[in-house]
Amino acid sequence: MRISVAADHNGYELKNEIKKLLRQNGHEVIDIGPHSMDPLDDYPDYAKPLANSVSTGDTERGIMVCGSGVGASVAANKVKGIRAAVCHDIYSAHQGVEHDNMNVLCLGSRIVGSEVVRELVSAFTSAKYTNEERHARRLGKVIDMENNFR
Repeated sequence: MRISVAADHNGYELKNEIKKLLRQNGHEVIDIGPHSMDPLDDYPDYAKPLANSVSTGDTERGIMVCGSGVGASVAANKVKGIRAAVCHDIYSAHQGVEHDNMNVLCLGSRIVGSEVVRELVSAFTSAKYTNEERHARRLGKVIDMENNFR
């Protein structure tokens, strides 16, 4: 799978760990940035191009890291076609994909450590959208909301 990764200053180190993990698991990684540590890096500056990468189909999914994951999720969800969520438990990381077709995983570097991230990333990347009738119906309503709000 082709996956984009990005972070703000709080998530820089964890992003680099995630890149290695993804590559070890056979994924193609597109590093949106940052490419060096800068305490002035803000999550919207990286969430936007990461979300755009997923929205345009350049990458299939994205993983965005900030301090809590919340800001990254809020920013990424502003891009049409993005379904981003903060997931710090294994169930949500796969269920978000299976039921809601989540395409961006947001993580908080101040919340989860390397070992938990390993399991979260695995759950997110191995999950597939079920397209069951009830899930498709709900996702259709979400997409309708996205298409009809200004």
